[in-house]
Parts: sequence; structure tokens; C-alpha cells
Amino acid sequence: MAHDTEMRWCVGLMTGTVLDGNIDVALLQTDGETIGAFGPYALYPYDTETNEILAQCLNDAKDWAFDGPEPAIFAQAEARITQAQSEAVARLVKDAGLTMDDIAAVGFHGQTVLHRAPSSGQLGQTRQLGDGPAMAHRLGTEVVYDFRSADMAAGGQGAPLSAIYHDALLSTLDDAEGTAILNLGGVANVTGRDADGTLAAFDTGPANAPINDFMGLRGLGDMDRDGRLAATGAVDMTLLNRALEHPYLSKPYPKSLDRFDFGHAWVSALSDADGAATLTAFTAAAIGRGLDRLPVRPSRLIVCGGGRHNPTLLKMIGIYASVAVEKAEDHGWEGDATEAQCFAYLAMRRLRELPVTFWGTTGVVEPMTAGRMASDERGCA
Repeated sequence: MAHDTEMRWCVGLMTGTVLDGNIDVALLQTDGETIGAFGPYALYPYDTETNEILAQCLNDAKDWAFDGPEPAIFAQAEARITQAQSEAVARLVKDAGLTMDDIAAVGFHGQTVLHRAPSSGQLGQTRQLGDGPAMAHRLGTEVVYDFRSADMAAGGQGAPLSAIYHDALLSTLDDAEGTAILNLGGVANVTGRDADGTLAAFDTGPANAPINDFMGLRGLGDMDRDGRLAATGAVDMTLLNRALEHPYLSKPYPKSLDRFDFGHAWVSALSDADGAATLTAFTAAAIGRGLDRLPVRPSRLIVCGGGRHNPTLLKMIGIYASVAVEKAEDHGWEGDATEAQCFAYLAMRRLRELPVTFWGTTGVVEPMTAGRMASDERGCA
């Protein structure tokens, strides 16, 4: 058996709150501290029925709001997600020419349906759908799941979890000084370092979620593909400046968001193009406010996540956040795989009992490990 500190292959899974209909799955070779190699990754689509059930879960979760018994649909969705993601892992591992015996662990994030940050005197709550023990039994390997609950029970934000993986990515650069990593998913989160290398990370505000929801409401598709609509619109500066008064943006970190914390109703009076442009500018300007909060304001952002495919958004980040913007691929990273790779990395850290959350990232008093382990109990009925 391999020693803990050897480089091992892990698999990471992620499906974001933006509901793009895909399972993100990636292989990463790591010892839980450094990155040995990026392995193959893939986006495997859910079937139509699963996508519809997940959309219903998000709606029901808002009504539930952690009050009373969970909506019945959660159990149905959890079973479907677990099966589909188990199949995704098996497929990727096989296509890579490996077997499950080559895999040290699977990092199974699950589908976030609701995330409520802590408030004064009240712990936060979070719910990710995904049955770790069922996946472990199906795959016959160690599965790490439920990455956020323990952090929140200890008073943390439960997010972002990616900071420690972003730190490992920054460590691969020769010129990391003045650089932060920005992830553009449903919400945007940034990871930077202070002068002595201590991590600081938090959600800056919205990213793709309000723009996607706005496009859907207007019957314009599921996203502003390549930012084409926003590029033809004019930013309503009055509305933008009013939106930038949102108290979250001036709040010190640690802090985190749910995908629904920022909506799009405030641009409802605008045309399609102007609404898209103003929402995109708000994401960019909110990122700028976030950079102002970091201990050292970065001069460069390396961007990963789906939002980096939107050139209008990247251009606006450069303008409204006053920062140089580069893509993950400019540095040999794989921007579509970053979040899935992160959970592969976090799975290995859990095996080695290395911390994942810190005061400067989620606000926990002491560094904490993340995730529950579900070994396959072979021979059980």
C-alpha cells in the first residue's frame, strides 16, 4: 500500500449552483500539499429529468429555508445525483486507463441546494445533496463528502473551500506576488495572500447566477453566451451605483453567499441588452470592492470557472475592478476543471488530516479538516 505522503490519484466532483446541467469530474495527482499532475477531466451532462428535479429542488429549498422537514424531492434528487456522479467517476477513471484501485479517494461535493451564512448569534446552515456512503459502496473506494457542515457547526462560513487549492496553484508560479485567483461560478470568490503568505478568501458577490437567471426570465436562453448581449448594452450607472451600496460589499471578510443573495429584479425596467450590461458591470465592480478588502490589493487576477468564457465580463473586471485579468489557461491550468480538481485535492487532505478551512477563509477559530469519510464496507448486505 502507498504511503500517505506519496503522490496519489484522486477524483474530484463538482456541480455548481449555476445549474449548467453538467457533472464536472477531474483526476488530480497530489499528496494533499502539492500538485503532482493534472489528469483528464470531463463534463458529463445530467439527463433532462435530473436537471428538472434539481431545478425544483432549488425552488423548494428557498421555501423550506431550513425550517421543518426537508422537501421530499431532496431524497429523490440525492439518489439520482449519487448514481449519476458515481457513473461519471467510473467512466473517467476507465477512460484514463486506470482502475478504482489506483484511486486514493473521491471528493464528492454534492449539489448545494441552500446555504445560509452565519449571522449575529446564529450558526450558518448548508445543505448539499449527495450520499457519500452509497457512492463508496458503488465504487469500492474511499469517498469524502459533506465538506461544509462541520465548519459551519464550528461557527465558520462553510465557504469558500477552494482557498487552500488556490494556494497550491499559486505556489506553482514563479511570480505569484501581487496575484490573486478569482473563481467565477454562480457567485464569485477570490483568494489572495497577505505579505507573509497567510491566506485570505471570500465571496466577492454575484458572478453568473443573476445574469443567467435574467436571461432565462427574458426568454433569451440559459446564459449570455460570450457576453454578446451585454456587449451591445449600456450600463445604467445610477442603478449600478445604488446596487454597490449593498451592505455585503463593505462587510469585512470572512463572508460567504448563497447564489440567490443577489438577484436581478433591480434591472427589471431596463432593456434586455442594458439589463445584461448592468448586471455584468455589477459583478465586475463588486469584485473590485472585494479586492479592496484583501490585505494586499492584487495587481493581477487569474480567472477560473465558467465566467472566464465571457469576454465582456473579463473586460469589465479589468475596467471596474482596476486589475490586470488573465485566464487560468495562460498559466497551464485548466479553468473548467479547477473546482473539480479542488475537491480531489481536498479529499487527499482529508485522508492526511490536513486542514482546509482557516480564520482568513471561513472564519473558524482554529484550522479545521473538511469532509466526512465513507469507506466502502465490503461484505455488508
